[in-house]
Amino acid sequence: MALTAVSGRWTTLLLRELMGGPRSFTELRSLFPELSPKVLSERLRALRERGLVTVERRRGFPVRTRYDLTEAGRALRPLLVELYATGERLLRLNRPGLRDEQPPGQRVRR
Repeated sequence: MALTAVSGRWTTLLLRELMGGPRSFTELRSLFPELSPKVLSERLRALRERGLVTVERRRGFPVRTRYDLTEAGRALRPLLVELYATGERLLRLNRPGLRDEQPPGQRVRR
């Protein structure tokens, strides 16, 4: 269930940014310039449907939209931390001949 909640390209990155507090659509767009507005909207909608994000629309012109994590969304923090840590470990494991304490570019003697 937890992995399903964070599935989808860009989802974990959006959750990571929202862990720091509420963000507007414009702020999220500026943080991910390579992400199209359409895909960003789709990902935010999916997170809302999964009960992980709330949406607040503020009156005015233009209408301001603010996204924030629900309690369920904030509960994903330990999972996200572990996913990122595991990703880092996998990157190191997939670099044959390098050890953690050595600067990149130096080979290990066998």
